[in-house]
Order: sequence, then structure tokens, then C-alpha cells
Amino acid sequence: MTRKYFGTDGVRGRVGEEPITPDFVMRLGYAAGRVLATADRRLRPEQRPTVLIGKDTRISGYMLESALEAGFSAAGVDVVLIGPMPTPGIAYLTRALRLQAGVVISASHNPYEDNGIKFFAAGGVKLPDKVERAIEAALDEPMICVPSDQLGRARRMEDAAGRYIEFCKSTFPADLDLRGLKLVVDCAHGASYVIAPHVFHELGADVVVIGNQPDGTNINDGVGATSTSALQQAVVEHQAHLGIALDGDGDRLIMVDGDGTSYDGDKLLYLIAKHRQRLGLLDGGVVGTVMTNLGVEHAFSRLNIPFSRAAVGDRYVLEMLRERGWLLGGESSGHLICLDKHTTGDGIVSALQVLHSLRAHRSVISLGEATKELTLYPQVLINVRVPKGFDHRGSLPVQAALVEAECELKDSGRVVLRASGTEPVIRVMLEGKSADKIKRWAERIADVVEKAAGV
Repeated sequence: MTRKYFGTDGVRGRVGEEPITPDFVMRLGYAAGRVLATADRRLRPEQRPTVLIGKDTRISGYMLESALEAGFSAAGVDVVLIGPMPTPGIAYLTRALRLQAGVVISASHNPYEDNGIKFFAAGGVKLPDKVERAIEAALDEPMICVPSDQLGRARRMEDAAGRYIEFCKSTFPADLDLRGLKLVVDCAHGASYVIAPHVFHELGADVVVIGNQPDGTNINDGVGATSTSALQQAVVEHQAHLGIALDGDGDRLIMVDGDGTSYDGDKLLYLIAKHRQRLGLLDGGVVGTVMTNLGVEHAFSRLNIPFSRAAVGDRYVLEMLRERGWLLGGESSGHLICLDKHTTGDGIVSALQVLHSLRAHRSVISLGEATKELTLYPQVLINVRVPKGFDHRGSLPVQAALVEAECELKDSGRVVLRASGTEPVIRVMLEGKSADKIKRWAERIADVVEKAAGV
């Protein structure tokens, strides 16, 4: 059964347009309340289910928070409101407080005009597909408010930030600290703007903060993990050892070396895996995605580290990790998952794992030195915006162009064409030994997709 509203990361869209409207979000809260209350087997009949609601810094978060609260209350579900909080922080608190669900109001790395709703089940894990389908089915049923004496209550939690800060710090070895390191931390004017600086400062680092002045409309705007130029400049200007870039909801990580060079999720995943293998803590292999650079796969092969590719999306990386019983995975975009530290991807926790690998040496070493044996192939990624519902797999011209490109590239490269799970975009990615050849083919395929989609 195809999901109507849920994508790879919850329900997302432009604010004011279906499904991101107050009316729909209220009904979504009601439907989710009914489904999630019965999904947690720990809940006794006399207990009222409780959900946690957090958000990023978008101005629309106030409106959607109120709508969700009303929907849950109408379903007889209590609500704990915590305000701005990174997505992985909501996962942690849902688990720590033994709640029935956690809800995040965020569109992650998207511009402020977008927003979304994503859920964590009890235990702080992603909702299974079957639960998302059950919520969608419940959306088609009439919204009938419970009797007044059964309405859900709402309260605010005042110490949520402090709890999450302490959790993040606990994932860094107790016998190490960050003294002597100067870090620039870019919070993307997003949900990490209060949390992240405290974590690194309390571990001993000298912290310079940028992207920590949210105004409701500047989230991800020229800052953060999707736009690192400001961080690169700040690292050089402040003569810092490293820069840390998070995205709007704090689950992505990109890092910058002291010379201003940016390091994406592929390189950071390799660094963490190599360090864990050296300590005997890798415990299996590593999961990447179809977008992971071929050079990373070859580097893992040289280290005898098993490697598997999942579909794009941290939920699919998580699924494959659980299937194989492995602990480490991630995406080029900076979603890095360390299942021995957290149930989901966490930008701050991932940064601490990278810093652990660097700090384990007697002297401070750079990201460049730590990854010097890793050689990445050139990649070209073109995002083609298409009408909603366009399926490139059914287009003969697009499929013909793909076959032609694969025949020419053969073993020297690869082509990945996929629809985004969060926006109406077809991503055209080519990778290979010849930068000129893959650039030419990427532009040609993108042009074919545009014409096929009627753009």
C-alpha cells in the first residue's frame, strides 16, 4: 500500500498548502494519538498516553504546535511541550521519559517556508511503515472528540535542554576532554542554537558560535550543513582547529578543517569506522547509501571492513543496520548513525565521535591527516525540480539516456537517478574517474528529465 502523506522522513511540504495546514495537522495529531496510544503494549488500560512535541525555529512552528496539541488532546492524549530542540534530542527524551511517542515539527534542511511533522515511536525509534499506514488510514475516519473528562492535558518541560546536553556529553569518553581545541560551531539558526555550544564548551573546547540568532525566517539561510561557506570563512578567520556545521534540526553534520576544507558525511563516516576498527569496536560493517562515494567503498575494502548500500534516507540506513546487526552507518549529506550511542542520527553526537578519533592521538591532528589515504571519485549532483507525481522510471527517453550513459562509463563510474523523498525533485548523480565525462552525462540526463517532466 502506497503512503499518501508520509515520505522518507515524515509529512513535509510548503506551509499553508496541503498537507501542512493547521486543519490537517490537527487531524494528523488526532489520528496519530489514536494509533500510537494502542501501539505501545506497556500502556495499562487506566493510563493516559503521553507524547512529546518539539520543534525547530521556523515561525510556522508556533501554529503547527498548537494544531498538534489540539489534535492529541481531542484524542485523549497528554502532551509535553519542549519548544526548540534538535530532532535527535526529541528521540532521546521520548526514550528517557518512557513516552508513547515523540513528535518533531521541522523540515530539517529545507527553507523556512517549508515545515513538516515526523514521529518517533516509544523507545525513540523511527515509526515502522505499518504504523505510518495505520495513521494515514485513521486520517480518513471522522474526528470525534473524547468526553471532556478524558481530554488530554498539556504541560511544558523546563529542563529538556539540560537533559539533552548531558546525554550528548555522555557519548564522549570520560577520560578525554576538548581542552586546547578551538572550534567554530554553526547552528544553522536552527534547533541546536542553544544546545550545541554548551556541549562543546562544557567538554573544554574554546567555542566560537555562528548561526545562533534565529528569527523564524533565517533557518538554513546561507549557514549550516547545507551551506558551509560561512563556517569555512569563520574557521580561517578565527584560526580555529575545526568547524562543526549542523542543519536546521540538528541531525546532520559537516565538518571543516583548520585550512577551511569541508568534509562531508562520506569522509567522516570513513574516519569514525577506521578509528573504531583500530580500537576493536566496529562490531561488524558499515552501511552507506547508493549515493556514498565509490572511493569510500574501495577504502573500506582495503581495510577489510564489510560495506553495504541502502536506499537514500536515514530510515533505510537504520533498517539495514538492524538487519545486519551492525552499529555504524551514514549518508554523504551528513546523517551519521552510531547505534551504540543513539537510536537515530545525531549531528552533535556524531561530531563528538569524530573528535574522539582525533583526540585519541597524542597530538591534535587534522581531518586531512586522518583521512589522507581516502581518495574520492569526482561526483556531480544535479537536482531537477519536477511536477508532483512525475515518475522518471516510466519515461522511455530517461531510461534510454541512463542505459547509454552506463554503457559508456562501464566500470569507470556509475549513475544514480532517484526521486527525493522530501521534495518534488529528481536527483541526477554521476560518479566516475573522469570529471569531464560525468559532468557531460549528468547535464545531458538532467536535460532529458526536464523535457520528460514538461519543465
